[in-house]
Amino acid sequence: MPLTRDDDIARLLRETRTIAMVGASDKPHRDSNRVMAWLIEKGYRVLPVNPRITGEHVHGEYVWRELSQIDVPIDMVDCFVNSDHVGAIVDQAILAGAKSVWMQLGVIDEAAAARAEAAGLEVVMDRCPKIEIPRLGVEPVAAQG
Repeated sequence: MPLTRDDDIARLLRETRTIAMVGASDKPHRDSNRVMAWLIEKGYRVLPVNPRITGEHVHGEYVWRELSQIDVPIDMVDCFVNSDHVGAIVDQAILAGAKSVWMQLGVIDEAAAARAEAAGLEVVMDRCPKIEIPRLGVEPVAAQG
């Protein structure tokens, strides 16, 4: 069952350092671009994943084609995609050894969430970290030491 309790979501956000953002955009007006910039400002390392702009850079980070290419441990996979695409991303997150999957506002896939949880990943669904971090009073990563 996806995390719904505020203290569980706050703990997950405090424990997270590296986020792979699938569906990251290089367009400044897109929500994924703004959320990525905000998370970086809060001290998270955000690795953009988008096959359409692979090899480019967004907010100073190289854009990866898929999760399997990333050679650093991934704490969270943030899914900025339509719900019908999230199942494949969850499967990649499991194979990549991610610790959690975060499905953005409006992104819901109960079957994918169940697969992730069965593989030991924590899941947050239909929420945005840019909203949850200030709402829950989570300290920025940089302030956590």
